[in-house]
Amino acid sequence: MSNPLFRESDIAFLLHDVLHAEELTRLAPFTDHDRSSFDMTIESARRFARNTLLPTYKPTDEEPPRLTDGKVLVHPRLKAIYGELAALGLVVAGRPPEVGGQHLPRVVHTFATAYLMAANLGAYGYVGLAAGAAHLLETFGSPELRATYMTPIYEGRWLGTMALTEPQAGSSLADVATRATPTPDGSYRIKGAKIFISGGDHDLTENIVHMVLARIDGAPPGTKGVSLFCVPKRRVEGTSLVDNDVAVAGMIHKIGWRALPSLALAFGDRGDCHGWLVGQPHRGLNAMFQMMNEARIMVGMNGVATASVAYHESLAYALERTQGRPVEAKDPTAPQVPIVEHADVRRMLLRQKAIVEGGLCLIGRTAIYADLAEHAPDASVRARAQRLLDLLTPVAKSFPAERGFEANALAIQIHGGYGYTSEYVVEALMRDQKLNSIHEGTTGIQGLDLLGRKVVADGGAGLVALREEITATAAAARTAGIDERLVVAVTDAVSTVESLTAALAAKGLGGDVGGMLLHSSDYLELFGILVIAWQHLAMAAAANTADQDFNSGKRLSAEYWIATEIPRLTMLAELCRSGEDSYRRVRAREL
Repeated sequence: MSNPLFRESDIAFLLHDVLHAEELTRLAPFTDHDRSSFDMTIESARRFARNTLLPTYKPTDEEPPRLTDGKVLVHPRLKAIYGELAALGLVVAGRPPEVGGQHLPRVVHTFATAYLMAANLGAYGYVGLAAGAAHLLETFGSPELRATYMTPIYEGRWLGTMALTEPQAGSSLADVATRATPTPDGSYRIKGAKIFISGGDHDLTENIVHMVLARIDGAPPGTKGVSLFCVPKRRVEGTSLVDNDVAVAGMIHKIGWRALPSLALAFGDRGDCHGWLVGQPHRGLNAMFQMMNEARIMVGMNGVATASVAYHESLAYALERTQGRPVEAKDPTAPQVPIVEHADVRRMLLRQKAIVEGGLCLIGRTAIYADLAEHAPDASVRARAQRLLDLLTPVAKSFPAERGFEANALAIQIHGGYGYTSEYVVEALMRDQKLNSIHEGTTGIQGLDLLGRKVVADGGAGLVALREEITATAAAARTAGIDERLVVAVTDAVSTVESLTAALAAKGLGGDVGGMLLHSSDYLELFGILVIAWQHLAMAAAANTADQDFNSGKRLSAEYWIATEIPRLTMLAELCRSGEDSYRRVRAREL
C-alpha cells in the first residue's frame, strides 16, 4: 500500500475509545446503527479513497479543469470515477430516511469523509459542497424546492454550490449587490456577479444548484437586507431542463485544490435567470450560516487530512532515506543511517504527529457536539452541545489550516532538496494547505468571530461548558496515571484563558471594542493551543490498548504538545492584555 492517508488504528481509537461514538446509538435517530455499521461505513470510504481516489490526485493537480467555449471540463480521470464517488452515498448518509439518508451520526460521516479528503480534497469538494446545499434546501426550502432541486442532489445526480462572494465585496457580505426582482409566477429574476465559486461549473453532472445571496428590490442595506435563493444552472420546466442564464465569466487559477475549479459566474446577463426564495426574505445570512459553518468544519478536516498525508509521506521517507551518521559516531566509514535516526528529524515528525492527531480529535469532537445539539432528547443537553460547537468552530476551522501549513512545511523540510520538487507530492500538498486558511472565512475573521461573539455569547456560557469538559478530561487523565505536571499545565491554562477573556470582555463593555479585538488573532492562537492540549490529554488518558507502542506514541505526543506549546500562552495572553498597537497606528505611507 502507498500512503495510508490515516491509520485505521487512529480512527478507531478516536471513534470508540476517546469520543465513545457508540453512545450515540442510544439516541432515537441512530438506534439502527452499531459499531459494526460505523466501521463498515468508514471502511468502504477508506477502500475507495486509497484504491480509486488517491491515484487521481497527482493527475488532477497537474491538469486542472479547463474552460473551453464557456464550459468547464474536468480531468477525464475524475469524470470516470464520479459515479463510484456518488455511489458511496455520503452526500445524504447523515440525513434522515425521509430524504433518502441513513441517519448516520455526524462523527462517523466525518471520519469516513476524512479519507476522501486526504485522497483528493479537490475531488471531495464537489460532494461536500453539494451536501451543504441540499441540507439548506432540506431545512429552509419549500416542499416544491425540496422535491425539484434537493432530491436529485441527495441522489447524486446533481451537484450544488454556495455563491456568496462578489468582486466588490469579498468577505463583506453586508455589501452583496446581486439583485432579485419578484415575478408574477413566484420566482425572482436574479442579476449579478459572483466570484471564487468552487465547483460553480463542470461536466460531472447535468445540473448544478447554486445557493445564492442576493437583495430583493427595495431591501434594506447591510446584512439585514440579504436573502437566499436557489438558482440552478438549468431550471426545471415540466419534464425538461432549460438553460437558466448562469454563465461562466472567468476561471481563477489556484495554487492548490486544483481538481475543483474556482470560477466567476454571471447571473442574468440575458435577463432570464430565475431563482426561488429559500427561507424568509431578508434572512438569507441566518440560513446560509448553516452551510457556512458546515463548510468551515469541512475545511478544518481538509486541513487535517492534507497534513496527515504529508506526515505519512515524510515518515516513510525518513524511514527509508539514508544519510549521515549519529552525532556520537566516530567512524566516518560506518554505514549511513536512515534519517529518522537523527533527533531533529524525529522532532519534526513528532510535531507533525501532534498537529495531525490533535486536529483530528478536535474535528471529531465538534462532530459529536453537532450530533448531540441536533438529536439529544434533553433540551439543556442540546443547548450545551450547541454552545460548545459554536465556540469550537473557529478553532476547528483555523487550527488545522495554520498549524497544518506548518506541518506541511516540516514534511518538505524532512524531504530536503527533494521536498520542493514536483516529483514528490509534499510540494503539491503544501500548496493545497494554504487555501484552507483563506476560504470559508480567513483566520483573521475566525479570530474576530471567536473573541467578538463566541466566547462572550450568553454571558460566557460556552466558556463555562468548556471548563467543565476539560475538568472531566483532567480527572480521567489522573485516573489513567498521566503525569500530574501535564494535567496541571492544562487546567492552569484554562484559568489563564478565562482571566484573559474576562479582561478583554470588560474592555469591550467599557466601549473600547477596537482595543478588545486588537489582538483577536493572537487570542485565537492562544485558545487553539489550549483546545488542542485538551485533545491530547484526552487521547493520552484513553491510550490503554494492547499495542504499547501506540499507547506510548499518544502519550509522547501529549507530552510534546503540552511541554512546548502551553508555555506560549503566557506570552500571548500578555500581548492580548497589553494593547500593543503598532500595527493599528502604522500608516500606509509608512509600510
